[in-house]
Order: sequence, then structure tokens, then C-alpha cells
Amino acid sequence: MKRLVDHVRGHRAWYSLVGSLLFPLAVAAGFVPFRSSFTNVGAALVLVALVEAMAIVGHRPGGVLATLSAAIWFDYFLTTPYERFTISHRPDLETTITLVVVGFIVTELAARSRHHRHEATEESAYVAMLAKTAQRVSASRPSSDVISRACDELVGLLHLRACRFEADVTGPPFAQIRDDGSVIHVGMRWPANDFGIPGPEAEITCHWRGEDLGRFVLTPTPGLGVSKEQRVVAVALVNVVAALVRELRHSSEPRP
Repeated sequence: MKRLVDHVRGHRAWYSLVGSLLFPLAVAAGFVPFRSSFTNVGAALVLVALVEAMAIVGHRPGGVLATLSAAIWFDYFLTTPYERFTISHRPDLETTITLVVVGFIVTELAARSRHHRHEATEESAYVAMLAKTAQRVSASRPSSDVISRACDELVGLLHLRACRFEADVTGPPFAQIRDDGSVIHVGMRWPANDFGIPGPEAEITCHWRGEDLGRFVLTPTPGLGVSKEQRVVAVALVNVVAALVRELRHSSEPRP
């Protein structure tokens, strides 16, 4: 069962597109026996509700495809002359145009709502991540464990292949993620949103009150985009760990 669920999730976009194409066809065809007694406006409202459902459970392309499919099959099955892609009455033409316009609007609203909901969920996860890291820093856990967990958090946050901490920053310079989330590579701003973090390695400097304490060396996944929000949170995470690194440097505890 779990394998089936994972398969469906992995192919959700494809199933959504297929459903967006076929469900309006099935609904419009289902109205055929009742088209003499059921108004076209009522059928169009049912199709709009279907488009809204597909836009909510799927994504923007699915909603657009469902809208176009609904308009096509509404014309074919429910407007005279029947079973032809021709509309001979102005009210039917107006209903079809309204169906398309409302379908596109509903799809866009659903897509924006889903985007805002996703952003809110991400922000909550980021806050929880920073809170956990701060809790580890303030607790009496070994510094090596806190830094190791910070590396793990950075791997997940920035979609990295690997991450490590280096206390010695005298090695060769890498592409750098700065405090504002910008990525500087060979002296130029790098479009990480589109092309990901440049490799083969990049870094986030760990500093505290102007003192460089080391760096987190990142091994990015080539070509996988990373949003500015994710990069800013990554820098904030490193800054939270910086206090512990400074304490480690000025104590007798061995460096990680």
C-alpha cells in the first residue's frame, strides 16, 4: 500500500493532467440524456465546479487544461448543433466564453492560494529549525554534535550533496552566500534561484561580531535552484551556531 501511495504522489502531476482532460469529457457526456430538460447554464456551472476541483487538487496547468476541455466538450455535447464543434446561438457562445473566463480566474486564484499556503508552511518550518538550533546551542550538548546537526540542516535546506565545517579559512575561496542571501561567484552575483548554488563547492562564513570563526563548506546539487528565502535562513542558521563556535575557539575544547 505504501508503495502505491508513493507511486501516486510521484506521478501526481501526470495524473492531474490526465484527469483534467478526461473528467470534463465524462461530465459533459453525462448531461447528454438530460440536455433537453437541463439548462446549459446549469451544466456550465457544474463544469466550473469541476474545474475548481481540478485546480485545487492539481496545479495551474491542470486547471487550464480542465477549463479548455470543459469548454470544448460543453460546445460539442450541450450546444446546438449537437456533436459538432459549432455554436449557432449567441447565449450558448456567451456561456462558453464565461465558462472559459471563470475557469481561468478560478485556476489562478487556486494557484495563488496554494502558493501562499506553501510559503506559510515553509516559514513555519524555518522558524522551527532555527529554534531547535538555538536550543541545541544553549543546551549542554557537545559542540561537535551541534555543528554536525547544523550541517545536516543545511543539507536539507539548500538541497546539498554534502556539508562540512572548517575552522581554518585559509584555504582557497569558494562561491559565497552572504547575509542578504545573495550568492557571489568569481566577484559576480550568481542567479542561484534559477541555476542553483555554484560548485563544486560554496561556503557560508561563520562569523561573530566581525570575527571570522570558520566556514561551512557546501557541496551543492548542480542546477537545482535554491530560493533567496532558503539562503537567508541558511545564513541565519550559521549565525546562530557562530556563538558556539566562538566559545569553542576560545576554550580548551578541541576544534571540530
